[in-house]
Amino acid sequence: MFGVITGVIASLMLFINIVFWCSLLFIFTFVKIIIPVPLVRKGVTAILTAIANAWVSCNSGWMMLTQKMDWNIQRPVSLDKKGWYFVVSNHQSWVDIIVLQHALNGRIPLLKFFLKQELIRVPVMGAAWWALDFPFMKRYSKAYLEKYPEKRGQDLATTRKACAKFREMPTSVMNFLEGTRFTQRKHDDQDSPFKYLLKPKAGGMAFAMNAMGNQFRSILDVTIHYPDGIPTFWDFLQGKMQRCTVIINEKPIPEELLDGDYENDDTYRLHFQQWVQMLWEEKDRQLDALHSAS
Repeated sequence: MFGVITGVIASLMLFINIVFWCSLLFIFTFVKIIIPVPLVRKGVTAILTAIANAWVSCNSGWMMLTQKMDWNIQRPVSLDKKGWYFVVSNHQSWVDIIVLQHALNGRIPLLKFFLKQELIRVPVMGAAWWALDFPFMKRYSKAYLEKYPEKRGQDLATTRKACAKFREMPTSVMNFLEGTRFTQRKHDDQDSPFKYLLKPKAGGMAFAMNAMGNQFRSILDVTIHYPDGIPTFWDFLQGKMQRCTVIINEKPIPEELLDGDYENDDTYRLHFQQWVQMLWEEKDRQLDALHSAS
């Protein structure tokens, strides 16, 4: 019963936090829309980013008030709020997003996720993501491109346009390479070669790299481990997630992978896939050690 009460209080605080900060966010977004002056828009964008960072900080605040969490966060001392980062992580629960924000907020620029175009229709949050310049991707399948070859390259051009503004403001781009949350059933259906991970999808990462060019300073490879089992979001709100380990490693991006044609260059695609495979093999070994230790 106590857990349910905690969950209700945490849910209420989460809801109030969303409503309050989104209200401020939309006021300044309106200013950004009606005054199409580059200098004004740049200033308003900085304000919107500050609001989003405050929003994330308040999430950490209500978490500390409602959760008795034993955090084990290991991160490099070299993290820079004025840098450009590509962040990758394993994905097990919707809680991962709040964990990542809590671990990195204030240490690197605001995390921005590459989102599917359809997500802009999500009530409230879709508008908030648009206001914060989250890049919305519209990728075409091979079957679609075979039917409409004139569309080839348009998805990359659209993403490059969305990312152009990131060249003027430090940004952290976040990507879950597995593409979906880990479950044992998905793992078995994939016949995944990894013990604690699904197969990584290198295409989305390569797509972002190609769109951003050599803008990224480095990659932040994040490993999230829940020693007491993977929590649902409701478990988390109830305070049932007692421990969380987050290990963040900063790694260089091979220069030859910063610019290439993943879809049409077989050599580049193979090299990119091999590099991602190597990252995932190392992450799986790390998770195996964490599971053994806990």
